[in-house]
Amino acid sequence: MSLQPFTHVSGQAAPLLAANIDTDVIMPKQFLKGIDRRGLDRGLFFDLRFLRDGRPDPDFVLNQPAWQEAKFLVVGPNFGCGSSREHAVWGLQQMGIRALIGSSFAGIFYDNCKRNGVLLITLEEARVQQIGRLVGQPETARISIDLEAQQIRLADGSVLDFQIDTLRKSALLMGLDAIGSTLQRREQVEAFEREHLANNPWLA
Repeated sequence: MSLQPFTHVSGQAAPLLAANIDTDVIMPKQFLKGIDRRGLDRGLFFDLRFLRDGRPDPDFVLNQPAWQEAKFLVVGPNFGCGSSREHAVWGLQQMGIRALIGSSFAGIFYDNCKRNGVLLITLEEARVQQIGRLVGQPETARISIDLEAQQIRLADGSVLDFQIDTLRKSALLMGLDAIGSTLQRREQVEAFEREHLANNPWLA
């Protein structure tokens, strides 16, 4: 599957700095019933975004004018913990979220983001809190992420470096999922198959 390449992206960043936001908060179970991925943007953070009568909660950050079009989330530690549900990542994508900045992410959630083209940036917790305070003000909420240079540029002019695995970076830059990344090595795979069958003809 082809994913949207991530090269240099700018936009609003919204702070969600509570610790241990789990996948049931990100995508509640009632939105896991569909047979396809449609409509998961409605379910994203549903119990936080909406009041009991169905109206948007004006106190939730993604409902506020400055962050309604956010492309990034600055999140608290252990984000994405809880049960495994890829729907949580699909919902983030459908809401236009391209990257998450945090100090730690749950393992399965991390892998689901990796498979679906959502960039996760891990920084020290003190640095994450600093960014969270900055983007928590509408006038300084806009940031830019340059994946090629591995840098985050903040509204106050500061530039932060981040680390990312080389293979993961390459896949994001080219918009490739795991299958697409494998197909980049099609010739090597086919050469191995030919050699393996030549050496083990009974497998043919």
